Amino acid sequence: MQEPQRSGPLLQVTGLKRYFGSGHETSKHATIKAVEDVTFQLRAGETLGLVGESGCGKSTTGRMIVGLEQPTTGAIAFRGQDLSGLSAKEWRAKRRELQIVFQNPQSALDPRLSVRRQIREPLDLHRIGAPSEREAAVTELMEAVSLPHELGNRFPHEISGGQAQRVVIARALTLKPSLIVCDEPVSALDVSVQAKVVALLEELQARLGVSYLFISHDLRVVKMLSHRVAVMYLGQIVEEGLTDELYDEPLHPYTKALLSAIPDIAMALRRHDSRRIVLQGDPPSPAAPPAGCHFHTRCPFARERCRHEMPALRAIAGEGITHKARCHFAEELKVAS
Repeated sequence: MQEPQRSGPLLQVTGLKRYFGSGHETSKHATIKAVEDVTFQLRAGETLGLVGESGCGKSTTGRMIVGLEQPTTGAIAFRGQDLSGLSAKEWRAKRRELQIVFQNPQSALDPRLSVRRQIREPLDLHRIGAPSEREAAVTELMEAVSLPHELGNRFPHEISGGQAQRVVIARALTLKPSLIVCDEPVSALDVSVQAKVVALLEELQARLGVSYLFISHDLRVVKMLSHRVAVMYLGQIVEEGLTDELYDEPLHPYTKALLSAIPDIAMALRRHDSRRIVLQGDPPSPAAPPAGCHFHTRCPFARERCRHEMPALRAIAGEGITHKARCHFAEELKVAS
C-alpha cells in the first residue's frame, strides 16, 4: 500500500498505560495492566493496523484515544493538543474530529431509529446546518458508502450486517472527522462483505484524507488496508513497521508465530525462514504479567536474560528507523532466518 506523504503526526500517543483495579496489594481485586507503555504516532491520511490476540489491549487503546476510557498515565496528543483533562464540553467538540466504529454494528445502532435518522443524528446533536442541508448531507453519505436510497426508511433489524456496518461508517463520517478508530469493524461479517467494507474504507480515505487506527486480530485484513502495522502482546507493542517490511520479514518471535499460522503468508515466509513457530498455551493474565519479556513464557527462543530483563521497543540494526521490535535478540534471530 502506498505511503502517504511525510508530515507531522496527526496523533501522538506516548507512554500510554491503562490499569484496572485498586493497585494495592491488600485489595481483593488485582491490578489489571490492560495497556502498558504504548507509544506510536499516526499521520494524516495514514492507516495504522493494531493487531494481536484477544485481550492484548487493542480495544482499550482505541477507547482511550476517543475519550471513552481515561489513561492511568501517558499522553495522547491530537494535532499537538493534549487530550488529557478535557472537559465534557471540550470532548464533545473534539469528537467532531475523532470518531469510532465498533465491531458489532447492530449493537451500535438505535433499534428505534431509521437508517436516515441514525446517520443524521450527529448533525442534529451538533446543530450543524439547516434541516434541508442535513437531509442533503445524509443522502450524500448514503451514496458515499453505497447504501441504496430505499434503505433510508428501514430500521436496523431490517437490514443485513454488511449494510448495518455501512450505516455505522456513514454515521462516523457525518461530522467529517480527521481520524476514525475502527475497532474490529469487519470481524462479524462474511468474508465477501469484509472485502467490500475494506475497499470502501480505502476509497473513502483516498477521497477524504481520513486517517484510521484499524484494530483487528485478522492479519489478512490488516495487510490489505494498513500502511504501517503495530503488533500488541499483553498490553505492549512488540513490533512496529511498514506493512510490507513487517509481513515479509517479521523480527519478533510473536509476530512470526501469528504470521506462520496463516497458510498463504506462512508459505511466503518459509522461502527464507523454514522455522514455523507454534504458540503454546494461552497468554498470561494481565493481572500477573511475567517478569522480564512478557512473551518469554511462550517463546521457543527465550534465554535467561529474557526472564529477568524487559526489552525495549527499538529500531533493529540494519532495518532503518521504521522497523522496531521489543526483543533482546532480534538481530540474532534475523540473521539465523
